[in-house]
Amino acid sequence: MDTRERKIYRVTVLGSVINVLLVALKFAFGIMGRSSAMIADAVHSLSDLITDVVVIVFVKLSNKPQDSDHDYGHGKYETLATAFIGLALLAVGVMILYGGAEKIVAALRGEVLPQPGMIALWAALISIVAKEWCYRFTVRVGREAQSQAVVANAWHHRSDAFSSIGTALGIGGAIFFGERWTVLDPIAAVVVSVFIVKTAVALMKQASDELLEKSLPDDVERKIKEIAEREAGVSGIHNIRTRRIGNRISIEMHLRMPGDITLYEAHRRATCIEHRLRREFGEGTYISLHLEPLKVNGRYVEPECGNDGR
Repeated sequence: MDTRERKIYRVTVLGSVINVLLVALKFAFGIMGRSSAMIADAVHSLSDLITDVVVIVFVKLSNKPQDSDHDYGHGKYETLATAFIGLALLAVGVMILYGGAEKIVAALRGEVLPQPGMIALWAALISIVAKEWCYRFTVRVGREAQSQAVVANAWHHRSDAFSSIGTALGIGGAIFFGERWTVLDPIAAVVVSVFIVKTAVALMKQASDELLEKSLPDDVERKIKEIAEREAGVSGIHNIRTRRIGNRISIEMHLRMPGDITLYEAHRRATCIEHRLRREFGEGTYISLHLEPLKVNGRYVEPECGNDGR
């Protein structure tokens, strides 16, 4: 197991242990404290635990080396993990929204909702601190390892912290303002669900962009061109194509060099460009360069090929 994979496993397992404890705490305190918002929060934490397992499994798969069936490696498994995390968040968000809306409608019809207990409020406060801590150490490792799945999982931790903030406000209001304000508990659940759904949609869009081979941002492509143009004699960069493959990127481009240099010299210059690009974007960057001679007197004569294209 390499250093990157070891870091990802360590941070994900730590997050999983915390999630197990929080799930048990929230369900127990939510039931004892008669809080629908806290029980919804417990379901959210349970989805966190599930996505931790998804990250561990998919990162293991994505780190498999390239083989005869996967020339570009297995990096897209991390993209799939991000998509699954987004789907899990979306399902949780919709479920919490539906449950909270039902209780709000019941309250508007005159039904008296049970007042949550202090024990549910304490569970929410503990969850806020624990999940924000999980977010901070997980997102740090995710960025260091350049793993979008781990970063996505970190945001799942933070969404749980946000969920607990809303839960704490709703429970606190329902406790301190009296029976007439017990509707604040399900209202908090609904508000939290909106943020969860928003995060889920963003993660799913990110994953779909990668699966559909969306190009890298314009500023990244400009940086790629600038790096290539530093090599002496390089000009006329065109047909640049970029995409992301898991935690790596792929770069293809055509560039012109003086037509009178030797094949050895052209290869040397292209290799220098590849080294610079990998220093900037990572050693695992996939690079394909197509070299063309400069135009002479404004003309570029296509090479003569046989009927079979050779």
